[in-house]
Amino acid sequence: MPVRPTAALPLLLTAALAATALTACGGGSGSDPNTLKVSFKQSTDNSVKVMDTYLVGIKKQFEKRYPGKKVQLVPIKAPDSEYYTKLQQMLRSPRTAPDLVYEDTFLINSDITSGYLKPLDPYLAKWKDWGQFIDTAKSAARGEDGKTYGVPDGTDTRGLWFDKGIFAKAGLPADWQPRTWDDVLAAARTIKRKVPGVTPLNVYTGKPAGEAATMQGFEMLLYGTGDGSTDPLYDKATKKWVAGSQGFKDALAFVESVYKEKLGPDVSDALDPNFSTAVRGELLPQGKLGIDLDGSWLPQDWLPGSGHAWPDWSKRLGLATMPTQHGQAPGKVSMSGGWTWSIPAKAAHPGLAFDFIRTLQTKANAQKWYIANSGIALRKDVASDPSYATAQPGIKFFTDLVASTHYRPAYPAYPKVSTAIQEAMESVTTGDASVDKAAAAYDDELKQVTDGQVVQK
Repeated sequence: MPVRPTAALPLLLTAALAATALTACGGGSGSDPNTLKVSFKQSTDNSVKVMDTYLVGIKKQFEKRYPGKKVQLVPIKAPDSEYYTKLQQMLRSPRTAPDLVYEDTFLINSDITSGYLKPLDPYLAKWKDWGQFIDTAKSAARGEDGKTYGVPDGTDTRGLWFDKGIFAKAGLPADWQPRTWDDVLAAARTIKRKVPGVTPLNVYTGKPAGEAATMQGFEMLLYGTGDGSTDPLYDKATKKWVAGSQGFKDALAFVESVYKEKLGPDVSDALDPNFSTAVRGELLPQGKLGIDLDGSWLPQDWLPGSGHAWPDWSKRLGLATMPTQHGQAPGKVSMSGGWTWSIPAKAAHPGLAFDFIRTLQTKANAQKWYIANSGIALRKDVASDPSYATAQPGIKFFTDLVASTHYRPAYPAYPKVSTAIQEAMESVTTGDASVDKAAAAYDDELKQVTDGQVVQK
């Protein structure tokens, strides 16, 4: 999840963090019985120090509460894919494993199945604050064995952003809330007809967009099909991936309609890996995009100091929930991701590490983090706090979606399944394949990447 740009840390703090980074690949957590090593993902943007600043504050609190104990922050400065690789290298040996690590829910099950993480259930059972976490969020760090391997520190949700100015020109309401997919397409068609020169609707698609295509695009559609009683991507009862579903074809057909009818961006733009940057930095601020199916984090790009500040975005943009296919219950759809704090299986001080998690996740500290990071609260007591709900425009809208959101089935095969979805989307976007052929190709690929662990629906 993107983080809020902030002013750089003072030089002394920056130097201290840089020094700790040197230990990231050596001198494991067992080298000093009184030192707790906390590893986290440091932004590759030198101006973004949100996590660094927050953890320095928690470190001071922790060391004051536990006299004689020291916290060593171990930042890993790397793009996502490299971060995962470096983290897994560290987790393999007691010599290099930290006491606490920052895990993306996207890939946490890979580390669980590799035996890199410690189940936290004995600690959670004695921690009263765990009851404050929303149930859907707890599932984000739950393994296939039913055990919990991390404490989530926030999440994100997704919905429809729309330009009120474009809507006014098209004769569409400023309080627009579509009930069905057809309502979304109808609004896009109206914009195309009445407001030339703008892109009516953006739905991320194709392999260049990566997980944004899968999660912001396809899954926001797929999870709005059916009656909502079962996961349309992964069958938990049989522990198999779902193939041959009508919902999958219907979601592909929606994507096909967007691009076949030229309701979306030009295909060449849609398949540009940097298109999401253009959406946030150019199309929306410049009034060139009518509807954007996107995430809760967008305002971070419009804050002062971001390079393209947009102080009146909340006046110019409206928010609507993504509807289910036919308006069937619960009537709206959201997908969520996020990160968790986890304890390595080879950590030298697991009990102390969980004490650090508890310090991170007091109500006050959690609220401070959610607001600083423009994150979505997972604690019920924070979500209901008026000072949190009014901290930033749109925060209440996206927080309210958490209660009915969906998490990806982030099992070890998921990254390959996601790529297969992107390929199916891309083929209907370009017109290279019909919906039926694209769905059939996906089913074939699904069998390969899941070793045949597939159930036909």
